[in-house]
Amino acid sequence: MSKTEDFLTKAEEQEIVQAIVEAEKNTSGEIRVHIEENNTKPPVERAQEVFHILKMDATELKNGVLFYICMQTKSFAIIGDQGIDKLVEDDFWDCTKDLVISHFKKGEFKLGLINGILRAGERLKKYFPYDHENDTNELSNEISRN
Repeated sequence: MSKTEDFLTKAEEQEIVQAIVEAEKNTSGEIRVHIEENNTKPPVERAQEVFHILKMDATELKNGVLFYICMQTKSFAIIGDQGIDKLVEDDFWDCTKDLVISHFKKGEFKLGLINGILRAGERLKKYFPYDHENDTNELSNEISRN
């Protein structure tokens, strides 16, 4: 079993997926979580690569959000696609990132991700509100691993 599978139990993983479903009820934004065992690149740079690999840059409104975690380096990044970056202030993700990291420092990985995901959905609502008639789930809500 890899370290990424030890990071969260199956039940915790399902709670995080449910948080993504809940967050996406506030916004047309698409939220994903990616966990990998090791990578030597800076977290934001690697998150940008994963964003592309997961085809998160292919959403119609360019409003994907990735929560990226690297186990070995204990690094974390949250990034949004260009549609978000064009509209929000430069420090838009800082409060969400700080919230997640504060929980991670206490070993509360599931809680950190859930709170961060819900906060992201709430904050994106202003710029990308959920369209009850036309919104489709463009990306999987499942946690991806590498």
